[in-house]
Amino acid sequence: MNTHRPNLSFIKLWNISFGFFGVQIAYALQSANISRIFATLGADPHQLGYFWILPPLMGLLVQPIIGTLSDKTWTRFGRRMPYLFIGALISVLVMALLPNAGSLGLAVGAALVFGAVSLMLLDTAINVAMQPFKMMVGDMVNNEQKGLAYSIQSFLINTGSVVGFLFPIVFTWLGVKNEAVKGVIPDSVVYSFYIGAAILIACVIYTAATVRELPPKEYAEFHEISEEEEHTSSNLFQLLVKAPKTFWTVGLVQFFCWAAMMYMWTYITGATAQEVWHTSDTSSAAYQEAGNWAGVLFAVEAIGAVIWAIVLPFFKNRKVAYSLSLVLGGIGFISTLFIHDQYFLFISYALVGCAWAAMMAMPFTILTNSLSGKNMGAYLGLFNGTICLPQIVASLVGGGLLCLVGGDEKRQVMMLVIAGVFFVLGGLSVWLITETDGHANKQKVTNE
Repeated sequence: MNTHRPNLSFIKLWNISFGFFGVQIAYALQSANISRIFATLGADPHQLGYFWILPPLMGLLVQPIIGTLSDKTWTRFGRRMPYLFIGALISVLVMALLPNAGSLGLAVGAALVFGAVSLMLLDTAINVAMQPFKMMVGDMVNNEQKGLAYSIQSFLINTGSVVGFLFPIVFTWLGVKNEAVKGVIPDSVVYSFYIGAAILIACVIYTAATVRELPPKEYAEFHEISEEEEHTSSNLFQLLVKAPKTFWTVGLVQFFCWAAMMYMWTYITGATAQEVWHTSDTSSAAYQEAGNWAGVLFAVEAIGAVIWAIVLPFFKNRKVAYSLSLVLGGIGFISTLFIHDQYFLFISYALVGCAWAAMMAMPFTILTNSLSGKNMGAYLGLFNGTICLPQIVASLVGGGLLCLVGGDEKRQVMMLVIAGVFFVLGGLSVWLITETDGHANKQKVTNE
């Protein structure tokens, strides 16, 4: 049995994750424009949180299944690749449909239903395409390089986000219409989805052409999985029961972080429109301009994350880096209550980017290091529940919270303040994490 798990070259680490660039463009377009799309179609601000339940709900259902199935899938196309292609193809098709929800001559209610179904399908497909990249790092990269591998993934995620977030305003600058009749999505958003779909499929093809997944025998040797272990199966419930403590403590941090992000995605457009453009009229030019600017703020967040991701490796203590990043993000969200200039908001969202950089790299590095290799996909799929459940909870209670905080002109920005408090709580929760080495623990048990 091979006890030495070799290092991979930088270009191989890069190729494993490159397709994530395209997937993240799709995810960024969804994140930055869904509230804008549904508000334009006629949804009430108090209803927006309910539409946002669909993406994490589908992730909660789909990712454990994809993880478990792909653990058992061995084909000539690879282990995770078939799921990557299926997810990417469905994503491309739905990205061509979703922004046209208001252009089909449907009544408001029917258009909202069409948009909701399209959103559900899009997020399901993105989840199917996204999960294989996280799994391939766990499959093919040793513990010493996982930090670097997930940092590369974080870089590609954030650069893809910048591109996706900026598409609508770039198209507007190029002369594409950013306004439309009431209930119809502007062309600047529609074309952004079209181009994002094309880039997504091109990036996925690149990764498929340049990455060779480990065949069963090499995988077993790489992860020191015995023949007996290989033929021992566990269901998802049993895996949860046996999950290392790290799974649950990192999951607590994740709860606060992803609840915070849900409130940003849901309320950033409305909060920006109210605080900077002083409007709540979704059919106005000012509101659509605020919608474009929300994309710019998302891009600033992603650029901040790219810069902070370069800084993170210089911290000698991973917990200090993780905790500090989340607290800085919390300060960024809370500061939006006091800032009414569109450019000064760059500072707020650059700080949020610090938290996002840590969220993209730290949890998966800590978790995959605590796993032995067997059931890697299933555990990563289950771990996705720590991303999806907090978003679902946040969406369910968001409408009620919106009624409780601030006056009519402050309610949406107050939801961003709540997001900031969640980030601070997440930063404090980091200190409950105990990092472990799954391979070392397994070896210790074997020796005993």
